Amino acid sequence: MTDSPSVPLTGYLQTEPEEMQQRAAAFYADLRRRRSVRAFSSRPVPQAVIENCLRTAGTAPSGANMQPWHFVAVSDPAIKRQIRERAEQAERAFYEKHAPAQWLDALAPLGTDACKPFLEDAPCLIAIFAQPYHLDEHGGRIPHYYVMRSVGIATGILIAALHQSGLAMLTYTPSSMRFLNELLGRPAHERPFLILVVGYPAPDATVPQVTRKRLEEIATFA
Repeated sequence: MTDSPSVPLTGYLQTEPEEMQQRAAAFYADLRRRRSVRAFSSRPVPQAVIENCLRTAGTAPSGANMQPWHFVAVSDPAIKRQIRERAEQAERAFYEKHAPAQWLDALAPLGTDACKPFLEDAPCLIAIFAQPYHLDEHGGRIPHYYVMRSVGIATGILIAALHQSGLAMLTYTPSSMRFLNELLGRPAHERPFLILVVGYPAPDATVPQVTRKRLEEIATFA
């Protein structure tokens, strides 16, 4: 949470422009290798790796430094099985009854459907929750600010940390996620943000052939 008073900035390391360019290019080259994977090996992931990646996510900036996030790392096969069962139940209803035709057309090239075996196959699931408020010592609500923006930033940093560690992942958002509160023991006011499916890709893993927008399509310099 917010601390005071202010203290001198000590962690910033200044680099010369040439080194900055090299580091920026190297980071881009590494991150552009990242792909969403849907076929995972059962090879376990060291918990210490997950812990440090979560610590890294926790360094993200947030509105008023409220840090409105909670991460639940799941490796228990029984809990993963329950998550898969509940997710597939919600997905079947979505695909069969609620999904607009345009949305299904957009998903078709990715080959996704209501079956989600990766929720059991992958060694680790990280459920991310957004916290709209926390309680003070008297039970009063202390509101958080820019919650979804803050959680989104933390999630992006987590994805980069997991990738840099040598892991593959998938960002997965079931059509209904409220069951995660029940299965993972989180309070009702927390909002499930997404599930990060984490592990090593299966030896025969494939990914859709996709392209990224060019810089001039995603950025403007004024």
